[in-house]
Amino acid sequence: MTAPTPSKFPAVTLRLDQIVARLGGELVGAGDTVISRIAPLESAGPGELAFLANPKYRHHLATTRAVVIMAPPAADGLTAAILTAQPYLYYARVAQLLNPPPAPEPGIHSSAVVEGEVAASASIGPNVWIGAAAAIGEGVVIAANCSIGAGVRIGDDSRLAANVAIYPGSRLGARCLVHSGAVIGADGFGFAREADGAWVKIPQVGRVLIGDDVEIGAGTTIDRGALGDTVIADGVKLDNQIQIAHNVQIGAHTAIAGCVGIAGSTVIGARCTLGGAAMIIGHLRIADDVSVTAGTLVAKSILKAGTYCGGVPFLEHGDWLRNFSRLRHLDAMADKIRALEQRLAALEKKS
Repeated sequence: MTAPTPSKFPAVTLRLDQIVARLGGELVGAGDTVISRIAPLESAGPGELAFLANPKYRHHLATTRAVVIMAPPAADGLTAAILTAQPYLYYARVAQLLNPPPAPEPGIHSSAVVEGEVAASASIGPNVWIGAAAAIGEGVVIAANCSIGAGVRIGDDSRLAANVAIYPGSRLGARCLVHSGAVIGADGFGFAREADGAWVKIPQVGRVLIGDDVEIGAGTTIDRGALGDTVIADGVKLDNQIQIAHNVQIGAHTAIAGCVGIAGSTVIGARCTLGGAAMIIGHLRIADDVSVTAGTLVAKSILKAGTYCGGVPFLEHGDWLRNFSRLRHLDAMADKIRALEQRLAALEKKS
């Protein structure tokens, strides 16, 4: 194959009636108005589309120069708008239409080393290594300096940014997006201890299996299984700097924010959300439709859907010290309360 030429970002413009025809919603104003980009409500200008999803920004409607606004049906007084029950979701859809990914030129760069099989429509960048028996699907884009181990499978139309490492035997589904610095399939943290305190490494012989339509953020690491596999289901979205340990399973369409750590053999259900810096102890089960707020330590299984919080809100330092000093005496206070309850009960019996 010849070396691919640099990708180009397409310039896209759409008329309002074209947008509504594709995405639905109620059009208010002229359908032939042309939109070239989306901008914040307070700073949008000519040719730009804005959205109103949070009522607290409604005051910007009086001053915005956006040519049209995506807003909920209850919004009134708008002369140019697309009314939709979910403005934020609609914004995401319009943004996809206006900002499609650059179309890659198929081919393999002359500096790439390819030992496996690469589809004719794939684009392989400079200094990429693709190991023996690896299989790269149609329309896949692998940017510079990626390392794809032996036996790896990458599904059609997936994209890897520069400097991604995928260890041998891993599987990546179709239409996935992996950002720079991600490491998929490194050894899990498995060691047994000798009597003298020394550590003996346990070989990690499982794989990482990643479904379709998964996004993996920059610097995120997903460890291979120790015996079985680490499994990331379809539609999972992972932010930057996440650590997923060996044999973890994450259900479909779960979204996890940055700096979350998930210890080994934890099973997380479908459609869950984990806030930034949440920490999940190993060997737990988390049910479907669970939301864990930022900074929460989950130390036991969650078997019922709902929202769970474990962080302590920040305080001014002096207030925090006073509150913490009281926490240190909670056991003694509880003992005193029990003693008072017993004395009160005894007095009530005498009366």
